[in-house]
This record gives sequence, C-alpha cells and structure tokens, in this order.
Amino acid sequence: MRAIHCKGVAGKMELRRAARIGPSALAATLALGAVASEQALTLGEAERLALEAEPGAVALLEQAAAFDELATAAVALPDPVIRFGAANLPLEDGGFRTEGMTQGQLAVRQALPPNATRTAAARRERARADEQRARAEERRRWVLREVRRAWLDVFLETRRQAVVRDSRVLFTDLLTVTRSLYRVGGKNQQDVLRAELELSQLDARLLMIDQRLAEGRAALFRWVGEAAARTVDDWPDWPPPHSLREMRAALAGHPELAAAGARIAIADAGVALAKSRFRPTWTVDAAYGYRDGGLPDGEPRPDFLSVHATLSAPLFTANRQQRGLAAAQGQRRAATLETDELRARLETELTLAHRRWAALGLRIGLYEDALLPQARGNAEAALAAYRSDAADFADVMRSHINDLEMRLEHLALRVERRRSHAELAYLDEVAP
Repeated sequence: MRAIHCKGVAGKMELRRAARIGPSALAATLALGAVASEQALTLGEAERLALEAEPGAVALLEQAAAFDELATAAVALPDPVIRFGAANLPLEDGGFRTEGMTQGQLAVRQALPPNATRTAAARRERARADEQRARAEERRRWVLREVRRAWLDVFLETRRQAVVRDSRVLFTDLLTVTRSLYRVGGKNQQDVLRAELELSQLDARLLMIDQRLAEGRAALFRWVGEAAARTVDDWPDWPPPHSLREMRAALAGHPELAAAGARIAIADAGVALAKSRFRPTWTVDAAYGYRDGGLPDGEPRPDFLSVHATLSAPLFTANRQQRGLAAAQGQRRAATLETDELRARLETELTLAHRRWAALGLRIGLYEDALLPQARGNAEAALAAYRSDAADFADVMRSHINDLEMRLEHLALRVERRRSHAELAYLDEVAP
C-alpha cells in the first residue's frame, strides 16, 4: 500500500473533486472557498440582514393595517339607498298632469342596524389587527432563531474543519516518524499502514465536513443572501439567560400568547355580534312626490312627503340567532382551550431549553476541567513513549484519536449550548 504524502495532498484532492463536477458547480465551490479573504460575517450582521430581507413580518403588519381600516368602516352606518321614478301614471288617455295622484318620486332609505352590532364588528376587526401584529412580532423572533441556528451550523463546521486540519498535521508527522523508524528496522510495516489509514480517514472526514459546510451555507443563504459565502466570526458573546423563574413570569408576554389572546378577543366579539342579532333592525324611508297640474280652484297641486319606518322582528330565533350564538360561544371556548394548550407547550419548551442550557454548561465544564487535559496529556505521553520505543503504535493512534474526538465533542457541546440559548431567546426576547 502506497503511503499518502502530506505535501500536495490538499491540492491533489481539490483537482480530483473538480474533475467530477461541472463548471458551474466548480465556480460556486471556488466562490465559497474564497471566503477567507472577505470580511467575516458576524452573527449580529446576519440577524440584521435576515430581518431586512424577510417579507413575512411586513406582510402581517400590512394585514393589521387593513383590519384597522375595516374596524373604522364597521362602525359607520350602511350607505343610504336612493330611489327615484314616477308613480300612478295613467295608462289610457292621459299624461303626467291628468291624474291628481300622478307624481315624480325621489326617496331615500337608510338602514339603522343596532349600535351593538356595529360596535361588536369593529371590536372584532381591531382584535384581528392585534393578532396580525402579534404574529408579526412572533415572526421576527422566529426569523432570528432560524438565522442563529443556520449561522451556528456554519460556525460549527468551520471550527470542525479547523480542528481536523490541525490534527491532520500531527498525524502526518506521526506517519513521517513511523516511516523513518520502519526504514531503519525499528517498526513494522503494519504501523506504517495504520498511520496511512488514519490519515486517509481524516481526509474522508474533511470531505464530509466540506459537504455539511456547503449545506449549512445554502441554508444560511435563505436569510442573508450572498453574505452566506463569507466566513463566520468568533463565538457569539451572549450574557447568561435569566433564571427559569423570571423567564416563566415573562412568558405571558410572548407574541404567540398575545396572538392567542387576540383570537379570544375575536371570539368574544363574535359572541357579542351574535347576541346583537336578537335585536331588531330599523329602516327609515323618506320619499318626496312632485305633482304637476292644478286643482279645480286653480291652485297648483301640492307635493307629497312620505315617511316610513320598518322594523325587522327577530321572533323566530331557534334556527338562526340561537344557533349562531351557540356557534360563537363554541368558538370562544375553543380559542380559550387552544390558548391554554399553547401556554402549557411554551412553558414545557422553556423548561426543557433552560435545563438543557444548564446541563450543557456542566458537561462543558467537565470537558474543560478534566477530559480535555487528560486526553491531551495521555496523547503526549503515548507519543513520547512511542518515540522512546516504550509503547506500541496502536496506543499512540488510540490516544490521539481520542484527543481529537474529545476536542470535537467539546466543540459540538459549546455550539449546542448556544443553540439552546437561541431557543431561550425565542421564548424570552431579552435572553441574548
């Protein structure tokens, strides 16, 4: 088995990969690979770009403004109905002046729905506007959470790439030492083959990290556009979240619960609207009748004025008004139960996220205080013993692989804790 040399390995690997992809994909790969020379994309800048480019919250605010306009329109009276024409025209032997009852009429009809109906309709539209504004705020928090997750995914793979490349240098040195000892008869060929195998496995891991990094940048592209091709900055500097007790107390102000409260207000207005339909509706008609011609004494015929009031009588309410009221009350109960379920779910998510954040802190502390120093010390001791021919090569490989895995696990834990922090930030706006 021919050994894999360190010098030129990365360049040869890139050439082999370039030969398997098309020109467009190659251009994209090179563009992503050139991020190191550009300004780093901080998490704060990613959040700003995501909020500026995200139209969902703006659309919800536009809907809220539309409902506000409907609330204003709901309290206004219906448009009057204007009627004009001729009445009592003789069909035989006559004209407009022949008969005394012949007249040209101009009438106006105005419906007067109960004030409670118009007030309840306006309340419902205002509650709908409040719901859309709460949904817009929830959308903003959701976007921040998603862009933070996407940024952290790219950050994790970037750091993994750096850790594995750093370990590759060490494994390359081990391969060089093993080959030198093998040439002078100090080691057997199996040690050389094992070193070559481990180095190849690191190359395979780097390729897998490259793939995940490209996928992470593609996910980040949705939120920040072309800025996703830039390298990411250092660890986010977030202060610790509030205590679980404080966050539970503040959870009542979460926009999802605010939207749910607005839906209850919508249902309340629906109940009031259904009750108002038990009240009568008045309609007023006023008509002016113009007459031409004269009376027998020579005086002109007087004009007519007619006034009518119409009253709708909700006498048979069993299959209409009462059914509508029962439906509105059922919707109100459903909205209340959905709010209770939502509150319980958010409290559970908050508790789990906060405890996960705390537990991850303990695990990270264990790695930093004990596991990482022990793994590093074990790897250095095994290498020193191997160079003095007091240990097997397998022990060296195991110790250095264990050190690498410990470093990668520690990195993953630190990023996972920040993901938990991002989840807490979604539940409590002041968390980051």
